[in-house]
Amino acid sequence: MYKHVLLYGLLCGVLIAALRLIGYRWLVVEYSVEIYGALVAAVFAALGIWLGLRLTRRSETVVVREVPVPAPAAFVRDESRLSALGITPRELEVLELIAAGLSNKEVAARLFVSENTVKTHSSRVFDKLGAMRRTQAVQLGKELRLIP
Repeated sequence: MYKHVLLYGLLCGVLIAALRLIGYRWLVVEYSVEIYGALVAAVFAALGIWLGLRLTRRSETVVVREVPVPAPAAFVRDESRLSALGITPRELEVLELIAAGLSNKEVAARLFVSENTVKTHSSRVFDKLGAMRRTQAVQLGKELRLIP
């Protein structure tokens, strides 16, 4: 910003010196309206360019990259935590299929139950884990060592 102000001041100084050399008084008296009009136009043009560049500046783009974390080779389920939470084997099976990325319809087809039954099992798992969403339930299940 200071560089632009300094450059602008330097150019104005050069312009003033040039006007002095070619008869500043004669020009001001003869062409005063044109000079003032040009100065006002130049100021508004500079202001418009500066404001345009300021308003159309690109914002920073944040790139979020998901890095898969490999599961340990030998997964050991925490049976004590599983029984403490009261998760049934069928609910655990539903949670594992949700973690595999299946939809409720696909889970129902895989387990040969209705979609409403899958919704009931998944909502019970969510309640027992304290999760609000499927992804949160999967994350909690992995953190608690319930699913690989």
